[in-house]
Amino acid sequence: MAVPALRHYLLLLAQEHLEFRLPEITSLLSLYGGQFSGEQEIHVNSPFWILNIPSEEMARGLMKRTVCAKSIFELWGHGKSMGDLFASLMNYPMDKMLPYLQADSTYKVHIHTFNKTLTQAQKIEKIDALEFLPFKGKVNLKNPEHIFWILEDYGMNPNNVPEEPLYVYFGRWIADGQRELIESYSVKKRHFIGNTSMDACLSFIMANHGRVKPNDVVYDPFVGTGGLLISSAHFGAYVCGTDIDYNTIHGLGKASRKNQKWRGPDENIRANLRQYGLEKYYLDALVSDSSRPIWRKGMLFDAIITDPPYGIREATRRTGSQKETVKSAEKRYTEEIIPRHPCLKLISNCEQMLSSHTSRRLITMEKVKEFKDQDANSYLLDGQYMPYRGHNSFREKYFSGVTKRIAKEEKDNQK
Repeated sequence: MAVPALRHYLLLLAQEHLEFRLPEITSLLSLYGGQFSGEQEIHVNSPFWILNIPSEEMARGLMKRTVCAKSIFELWGHGKSMGDLFASLMNYPMDKMLPYLQADSTYKVHIHTFNKTLTQAQKIEKIDALEFLPFKGKVNLKNPEHIFWILEDYGMNPNNVPEEPLYVYFGRWIADGQRELIESYSVKKRHFIGNTSMDACLSFIMANHGRVKPNDVVYDPFVGTGGLLISSAHFGAYVCGTDIDYNTIHGLGKASRKNQKWRGPDENIRANLRQYGLEKYYLDALVSDSSRPIWRKGMLFDAIITDPPYGIREATRRTGSQKETVKSAEKRYTEEIIPRHPCLKLISNCEQMLSSHTSRRLITMEKVKEFKDQDANSYLLDGQYMPYRGHNSFREKYFSGVTKRIAKEEKDNQK
C-alpha cells in the first residue's frame, strides 16, 4: 500500500507554555493517525515550526484541537532572506499553486512579523515584491476566498532586533487553532470555582496531551470544581471524578469568589458543565479518598487526567539550623524521581514555573500492558526518593509564609 507523500505545513504557535507545545502537537498528530517525521524543522522555543503532514484534512483536524498553536499554512516557500524565499517559491510546483490563483477567485496577502513591527509602507513593499507569482484573481481585503501570509522571524531577543528577518516564510492559510477557548471557558466567568481551579488553557492542553476523543470515559481522582472535566467534555468525552472534600463535591460551604460569603444552591460541578452546554457528558462525582481503592478490577477509563496535590521541584529553604538547610538543599529534582510503573510508558514531562523556587510538572503516560498481580507494588520507589513523595512538606513550607503574613497583618491592625 502506497504511503501518501508528506506535504510541508507551517505552524504558527503562541509564545506561552513553551514546554507543553511539542507534546500537545505530537499527541494530536498521533490522534489523527500522523506522526513526526525525521525531517521536521522544530526549534522548540520558536513560534514557527515546519511540519510534514500527509493531508490538509489532518492539518485541519490538528487545528480543531490545539490551544498552543494559532494558525497553520500550506508552506509554498521559505528561506533566510527574501531572495531565498523567492527562489523557493519559484521551485514550488505550479500545479499546486494554480487552483488558488484563478481569475474567478479572490485573495489577499497578510504580513505577520515576530519581534518587530513594520510600517504600512514596508508591508506594501513586501507584498508588491511577490508580483512574479501568477495571481489572476481579484484582491478582496474583507472576505477573500484565499488568504496568503508572509511571515517573518526577527529572532527571540527584543533588545537586539535585526534590520532584516532571520527567516521568511510564505504560505496559504489553512485554519486557525482553538485559542478562543481560553477566553470563552475562562475561570473568571465560570459559575462554580475554587481556590485552585485549573485555568482553561492548561485544562485543554491536558486533555490534548491525554488524546481525549468523543465517547471516551475520562476520570479525575482529584476533581475539585471540575475544570478538567469541562475540557474533556468539550471534546466529546463522558466525564466523572472523585474528591475527598465533601463540601466541594456538593457545592457547600464558603465561596471562593470575592465579595461572596457562601456558595449558592446551584454552585456545583454539574452546573459548570451545564453552563457550557456539556451536561449530557457528565456522569457523576463521588466523595472518595483516592489513596483507598474503590473501583472494581478491569478496564474502566480511557484517560485519567488530574491535578494532584503538589510535589516539589526542589527543596525550599527550611527554618532550622544551618546543617538542616544544607541537607535539604542537596535534594533536588532529577529525572529519576518521575513516577513510573511497568504498565505505563512516559510520553512527556513538562515543567510550569510557579515561582523562583517552585514549579509543577505535567507528566503524560500511556498504558502499554495490562495490570497483573505481580505489578501491585510497583508504585513504591526506593527509600532515597521518599522525601519527594509527600505533598504535606510542600504544603507546610508554602503556607508557613502565608500564616506569618496573616499574623503580621492582624498584629498591625490591632495597633
